[in-house]
Amino acid sequence: MTPAGLLDTTPRRAAQRRTVRTLAASQVFSGLGNGSALAVGSVMAVELSGHAGWGGTTTMAMSLAGALSALPLARLALAHGRRTALTAAYGLAALGTVGMVLAPVLGSYPLLLAAALLVGLGAAGNLQARFAATDLADDATRARDLGLVVWSITLGAVAGPNLIGPGAALARPLGLPDTSGPFLLSLAGMLLAVAVLQVGLRPDPLTTALRLGGGPPAPRPRLADGLAVLRRERAVALAVTAVVTAHAVMVAVMSMTPVHLARLAQDAAAQDAASGAAHAAHDHAAHLDTFVVIGLVISLHVAGMYALSPVMGHLADRWGRVRLTAVGLGTLAAACLLAGAGRASVPVVTVGLILLGLGWSAATVAGSARVSELVTGTDRVLVQGVTDAGMGLAGAAGAGLAGVVLGVAGYGGLAVLSAMLALVVAAAALRGASPGPTRVRNADIR
Repeated sequence: MTPAGLLDTTPRRAAQRRTVRTLAASQVFSGLGNGSALAVGSVMAVELSGHAGWGGTTTMAMSLAGALSALPLARLALAHGRRTALTAAYGLAALGTVGMVLAPVLGSYPLLLAAALLVGLGAAGNLQARFAATDLADDATRARDLGLVVWSITLGAVAGPNLIGPGAALARPLGLPDTSGPFLLSLAGMLLAVAVLQVGLRPDPLTTALRLGGGPPAPRPRLADGLAVLRRERAVALAVTAVVTAHAVMVAVMSMTPVHLARLAQDAAAQDAASGAAHAAHDHAAHLDTFVVIGLVISLHVAGMYALSPVMGHLADRWGRVRLTAVGLGTLAAACLLAGAGRASVPVVTVGLILLGLGWSAATVAGSARVSELVTGTDRVLVQGVTDAGMGLAGAAGAGLAGVVLGVAGYGGLAVLSAMLALVVAAAALRGASPGPTRVRNADIR
C-alpha cells in the first residue's frame, strides 16, 4: 500500500481521535498555570517592583518565552515527536510555578520574571498542541480538530484566575502569602498534563504523519527556512500576520486590564479613606476583593478565548478561514473600543474583555487552520514554529509597550491604538486573500 493510501486507513483516523482526546485532556490541566499567571502576575509585578509601568512585564516574560522556545520546540518535535516536545514545555512550566510561589515570599521581582518566563513555556506548549491536532487531520475537519483542542483549555484556564480564594486558603497554613496559593494548584496541573501526555499520546502524531508521508528525514528547523516560505507565499504570510497581530492586540489590552482595575480599586479606597471609612482590616479585605474581581474578569476573558473554539473551527471549515480571520480581527477592534470607552465601569470593561477573547479565538483558530492548510510536510512544522515565535514576540512587545502607553495615554489610549492595528490587518487580510488554498508542498502531511 502506498503512503498516500496508508493515510486514508481507519487506523490513522483512530490515531487522530486518540490524539485529539489526549491533547484535550492535557490542555485542561496545563491551563491552570497560565490562567493564574495572567490574573495575578501583573499585579504581583507592580507590588514587587513598586512601579505601575512594570505591570506588563510578567505577561511580556511569558510571551517572550513563547518566542524563544517556539523553534526549539519545533526542532524537538521533528527529532523526537510531539510527546517529547510538549512534555519538556510543561515540565519546565511546572518549575516556573514553583518560582511564582516563592517570589512574593522572598520579595524578589527578578525571581518573579524568571518564573514567569518558565511558566510561559507552558503557554508555548499549548500553542504547539493546537498544531499537533492537525498532524493527522483531514482537510475537511482540520479547523474543527484544532478548535476542539483549543477549547479544551477552557476549564483549566478559566479556573486558574479563580483559584485565588481556594489558593489563599491553601497557602495560609503553609505560611505563604495569599498570592502564592494559586500556583501550588498550578504546579499540580502542569504535572498532571505531563502524565497524560506520556500515557496517551501514543502513537506520536507528528512522527506517524512524517512516516506515512514518506518524506525525507526531518531537517534541523531554522528561522530562515520558515521565513523563506513566508517570502515565497503571500497567502501564508498574510495568515501568519493575522494570527500574530490578533495575539499582540489581545495581550496588550488584557495584560494592562488587571493594572487598570487595581487602579480603579485604589481610587475607590482613597475616596473611602478621605471620608474616614478605611480601617486596616477593611483595607486587607478590599485588597483581596480586588484580586477576586480581577480573577473573575480575566476568567471571563479566557472563557471568551477558548469556550467557543469548536464553533470557530466549524465556521472556519464551512464559512472560510480568511473571512473568519477578518471577522475575528474586527471583533478585537470593537472590543478594544468598548473597553476603552467604558474604562470607568468594571462591567463594561468585562464585556469588552469577553469580546476581546472571542475575537482572538476566531482569528487564531481560523488563521492557524489556514497556515496548516497552505503548508505541508516538514515546511508545515517550520512555519508553525515561525507563527508561534511571532506570537511570542508580538505578545512580549505588546505587553511591554502597553505599560508605556498606559502611563502616557491611559487605558483609553491603549485601547484605541490596539483597535487601529487590528482594523488595518483585517483589511489587508481581506484585500490580499487568494481565491483558494495554494499548497506549499514538501513531504506530505495531509
